Amino acid sequence: MPFYDDLKVMFSAEQIQARIRELGAQITADYAGQDLVVISVLKGSFLFCSDLIRAIELPLSVDFLGVSSYGGRTETTGVVRITSDLSKPIDGKQVLVVEDIVDTGLTMDFLLRNLATRRPAGIKICSLLEKPSRAVKQVTIDYKGFVIPDAFVVGYGLDYDERYRNVPFIGIMSKK
Repeated sequence: MPFYDDLKVMFSAEQIQARIRELGAQITADYAGQDLVVISVLKGSFLFCSDLIRAIELPLSVDFLGVSSYGGRTETTGVVRITSDLSKPIDGKQVLVVEDIVDTGLTMDFLLRNLATRRPAGIKICSLLEKPSRAVKQVTIDYKGFVIPDAFVVGYGLDYDERYRNVPFIGIMSKK
């Protein structure tokens, strides 16, 4: 009996991979001939980013930026902390920020403002999930996997208190 039997499947592994292939093709076309840096927002986006960069048919570099705003809860605290910074400068480069989920928009707004001070040539966002009903700050998601209702989801990198990241699909979690 798998440890995740209590989850209701929202998006299957197959649905996720099909959408990633579509996003990869779109990003490939949009960034052809440009110097692209993909920034994976840790920890939640690492699986998505891994699959996404393999679907982008361009030379690119990858960096990681750790942030925290949940602190083991099912709702954001509203306070965003950088837990791990980029390893290389991004000035003059096209930047694609890869996020697992944009819900309130507070974390992404913080990241966009922070990254803009580093003088990239451009910044776009690719998010696997968007939860617009929870938006407090409006941010433009340039590449979007799926729009979801106001439900707490885990799996495929998304967690609850550091658990469920290894579930192969995205599932709805009953309230903790």
